[in-house]
Amino acid sequence: MLRQQDVGHRIVLRRIVGNREGRPLFSDALGELVELTETHVTLATDQGRLRVPVTEVHRAKRVPPARRPTAAAVVALELASDEAWPAPTRGRLGDWLLRSAEGWSGRANSALPVGDPDRPLPAALDAVERWYADRGQPAMVNTPLPLAAPVGAELDARGWTSRPLVLVQTAPLAPLRSGRADPRTGRADQEPGNVLLPPGTADTPPGTADTPPGGPDRAGRPPVELADTPSDDWLAVAAGRKGGLPDAARHVLNAVGQVRFAHVYADGVLLAIGRGTVTGDGRWLGLSLIEALPHARRQGLATHVIRALADWGAALGASGVFLQVEQRNHAAVNLYRSLGFTTHHTYLTRVAP
Repeated sequence: MLRQQDVGHRIVLRRIVGNREGRPLFSDALGELVELTETHVTLATDQGRLRVPVTEVHRAKRVPPARRPTAAAVVALELASDEAWPAPTRGRLGDWLLRSAEGWSGRANSALPVGDPDRPLPAALDAVERWYADRGQPAMVNTPLPLAAPVGAELDARGWTSRPLVLVQTAPLAPLRSGRADPRTGRADQEPGNVLLPPGTADTPPGTADTPPGGPDRAGRPPVELADTPSDDWLAVAAGRKGGLPDAARHVLNAVGQVRFAHVYADGVLLAIGRGTVTGDGRWLGLSLIEALPHARRQGLATHVIRALADWGAALGASGVFLQVEQRNHAAVNLYRSLGFTTHHTYLTRVAP
């Protein structure tokens, strides 16, 4: 049977799903073990999260992993993600990062246990708990899996809970671009997906678009405007999605060397937003807060925004794109799958009791 050491690893599980003529009926599931309790086994499968009562488990065991990124690749992407979402208050515990942002967002208020904490694991987690207690915050730890599976096992023993599983997804940048972009401005010069950049950006030579720069694309969608600061409308949408915007949140959003805020307007009404960053030594375009407003959904605007940000990232030399999405957000996961994103690794945000 399974043990806590198996959390974060790939397993196969055979469960009893019924009975026919006195014989049990079985169903098999394959996925990553994300939680193991006295009563349930929880897997992250390709079809979604599966929670199986222990009483229904006939057999379960760890199996060799599917092709996974190296530990170094996971660490590099986690650090690029941290750079793209920078907490204003930071500390270090050996290689581990300690982050606080007035409680705004899990990523900016959790420890990132990658590398060596420079002390035994139990002592490291004691230090994490003290660091957050000194700031009047609940201690949280982001555990990239399976890299931080040993950390997760120790947190299980301490009774820490888990937030929903998050998929860290990646895709090559080039297929996401809307068209050819001028290297000086990042403006796409062919349809679909026209892009307007902030005032003061150098003019782009006439391109091959069948509409003027800033006009609607062939699907009739308004242009995506990329600005180096978010508008008040943009911030209002983000505040509604994230539960307010304290000063620390504005730092998280703005304190990145290369950042753009995407806006789509029609007749002065905001239709969609997004945020893009370039981090990780210029390799990664990070996407966050991609959203079409309720009155403008099912028009392809989220994809429109992503392609505009891909044009901008390509102009800065980025070659890959990453984002983070909860596995249970099926609509978003399906959209990103249709655009070529695959799961690089996963993580759980663990919360102290």
